Amino acid sequence: MIDDEEDDVPSVEEDHDAIADVLDAAAMADLLVGYCLEPDPGDQVVVRSTDLAAPLLVEVQRAILERDAWPLLHVELPGQLEGFYRHARDRHLDGVAPIQLEEARQGDSTLSIQAPDDTAALAAVDPDRIARAARGRAPARELTLSRRWATTLWPTRALADAAGMPLEELAAFVRRATFLDRPDPIRAWRGLRDFQARLIERLEPAEELRIVAPGTDLRLRVDGRRWANSDGRRNMPSGEVFTGPLESSAEGTIRYTVPSSPAGVTVSGVELTFRDGVVVAHGADEGAEYLERALATDDGARRLGEVGIGTNFGIDRAIGVILFDEKIGGTVHTALGRSYPETGGVNLSALHWDLICDLRAGGRLEVDGEVLQQDGRFVGL
Repeated sequence: MIDDEEDDVPSVEEDHDAIADVLDAAAMADLLVGYCLEPDPGDQVVVRSTDLAAPLLVEVQRAILERDAWPLLHVELPGQLEGFYRHARDRHLDGVAPIQLEEARQGDSTLSIQAPDDTAALAAVDPDRIARAARGRAPARELTLSRRWATTLWPTRALADAAGMPLEELAAFVRRATFLDRPDPIRAWRGLRDFQARLIERLEPAEELRIVAPGTDLRLRVDGRRWANSDGRRNMPSGEVFTGPLESSAEGTIRYTVPSSPAGVTVSGVELTFRDGVVVAHGADEGAEYLERALATDDGARRLGEVGIGTNFGIDRAIGVILFDEKIGGTVHTALGRSYPETGGVNLSALHWDLICDLRAGGRLEVDGEVLQQDGRFVGL
């Protein structure tokens, strides 16, 4: 007997057509290659995604070739990552393939495109195996991060379902968030860079940040640290300024009001209490076991490696993807684990987990006692 419901599920080709009506793959590829990566002739550009991003991958290959660089595409198949964790032996979890390490050593830049066919594919995988693999791949990851890199997202039905919106609506959301709805997207990103530069001018002399919201009163020291202007060159979309707080400075409690979905596990209502920079109490309304295991990743996982301020008001709601959610204008986020060395942060960890606190409903961000952001809006900028 044929299940009539299956006939109602659009094919991949139909999904591609629906996205193409809203989001131009060629324009997005030109933005990613021409603005984010800017490869020189002869550069080797590693591109990673899934087969669901085929329209964008083909255009990215075209854009890289037009700049006389080498496109090296790695396309993940459905079930591939889940199968890796199911069958991997110790050597696969605790190390990295020599050829993969060599590619990270010789590659000039890397583009990662999120395009999952199942956002919960890893939900049943033991988090300890995921943490082991993250530690094992650290040498390749550090090499990749030391060169030009960028990450983005291509709409898929799984992402749309997780966000609670039709696929076409998600495609339009991505278009707005990446400024591809503007007459000149690159000029728009440069304009955001200029605004963020002014924001950094105000933050550079700061000694202490204070985040205040329902259930939250957290203080962090940032004196001597450098602020980064995230203007879309690494994350597309972007729209944040961030730094690494002093590793022993976090004091107080913060409640993260935007849910997170690391490895397909829903985690919401996370609350952390810090003393001398270390998590001393923690809880979550949902996903408490995942939170517990994440904090046990290594010694650095219980400290903050980043504090960031979202500035992209083209992203007006959370969709369950940290790449987008942490950039929401009117939010702040902190990350458990690894610091970005360019900020002066020195916290080391295989974990880097961004958690988001929404200030748009009764929250504020203070800089040395002065209000910088009230109810999600910047003051004096």
